[in-house]
Amino acid sequence: MLHNLGPSCLVRRESLRFCSVSLWGRIFAAGYDTFMAGTEKAGLRDRRRELLEPARGRVLEIGGGTGANLPFYGAGVDELVITEPEEPMARRLERKLQGSSLPARIVGAPAENLPFEDASFDFVVSTLVLCTVKDPARALEEAHRVLKPGGQLLFLEHVRSDDAKLARWQDRLNGLQTRVGHGCNCNRATLETIMSHGFSVTNVEHDRFPKAPPFVRPMIVGTAERV
Repeated sequence: MLHNLGPSCLVRRESLRFCSVSLWGRIFAAGYDTFMAGTEKAGLRDRRRELLEPARGRVLEIGGGTGANLPFYGAGVDELVITEPEEPMARRLERKLQGSSLPARIVGAPAENLPFEDASFDFVVSTLVLCTVKDPARALEEAHRVLKPGGQLLFLEHVRSDDAKLARWQDRLNGLQTRVGHGCNCNRATLETIMSHGFSVTNVEHDRFPKAPPFVRPMIVGTAERV
């Protein structure tokens, strides 16, 4: 399906595998940009910009959500394919592409089952996704599969704290967090999962998620190469 969103942007939306969404999921999608506005302004936007600066060629973003990364893709991107499994998010993503010059394609598909050929992308982007997918190991296997040899995974993710006391609080509060955060598990050992699924981490920074409760703050930002 082709959606003409204005003179500078022609977006193809492939509604292949949108999943069912709860009432809270629809509310979460409708309010996501508002919920995140303070966090983005407090520094998350800058981290996104730095992370995405090297993206070139054919780029796949998994779990694109409402499109928070869109302003930070540069002219070096030849094609941007964005997967999003939830239609309420995808609709908002589509609207944000209006007037954009990005050569974008939106695909309704989960990160654990990507409908793309092996070794077909130069970069895969994952921002605040591996905390939410049902099977992060499977999602990383799929990212590895679709990346070209030497291709790069760019990631910005919630992670389990290195502080044992805070990690215990993350575990205690994770049930509440997954409900309020629409599936977000902030206690996952995501860096270790990346390294154990065919990636060599070439750069990683341990940072804090801005304007968030302490148990949600631990965050990593980095780059990993497909090996």
